[in-house]
Amino acid sequence: MGKSYPKVSEEYQKAVDKCKKKFRGFIAEKNCAPLMLRIAWHSAGTYDVKTKTGGPFGTMKFPTELAHGANNGLDIAVRLLDPIKEQFPILSYGDFYQLAGVVAVEITGGPEIPFHPGREDKSEPPEEGRLPDATKGSDHLRDVFGHMGLSDQDIVALSGGHTLGRCHKERSGFEGAWTSNPLIFDNSYFKELLSGEKEGLLQLPSDKALLTDPVFRSLVEKYAADEDAFFADYAEAHLKLSELGFAEA
Repeated sequence: MGKSYPKVSEEYQKAVDKCKKKFRGFIAEKNCAPLMLRIAWHSAGTYDVKTKTGGPFGTMKFPTELAHGANNGLDIAVRLLDPIKEQFPILSYGDFYQLAGVVAVEITGGPEIPFHPGREDKSEPPEEGRLPDATKGSDHLRDVFGHMGLSDQDIVALSGGHTLGRCHKERSGFEGAWTSNPLIFDNSYFKELLSGEKEGLLQLPSDKALLTDPVFRSLVEKYAADEDAFFADYAEAHLKLSELGFAEA
């Protein structure tokens, strides 16, 4: 059985389409696709399937959530996006942040991800500690993503999103990019992971955990060898992540 999405007005849908066009130009001009993907992921990834709290419902705009350790630096994303949000007051923050993430993947060469509007903003930010810790291994990844209701395949496919962007010492304690071109969405994250550590490129403990776990490793090898397979699974995983707690079947 498929999901049942809420109906939005014609005016709302037009605003979504206009905002998407605006994002394409803005993200390309500012070279901020990694930051836009991160705010979308971190907004959605707080969802807990048991309590049905957290998720992609606009709470990232609150200082209390921006102050979470895993969100260091995302205040920059909020400030960058605020002037655009003012142009589209009809859009919920939940839809707005998730649309930014979808466009970030698309304009950097990644797969097109379906977008369904209609998220309603919540007023209560989730508790701290629901996002992945880059210093931990496969058990931690399964625990955190399991709370979101995501699978092993989703974990590895979403990890491939690290093909975009870099870590900043002052935000995460780590420094560097995962790939040689951190503004191109492709399968090079997996290729670099399998080729071993290289000077100037980053591999976090949570990245290396994908190689030591046999289930994760088989998926890493699959995606390194077949970019189309990665794009297909990534699009599915990103869609799931962006809709956690929204329009559930």
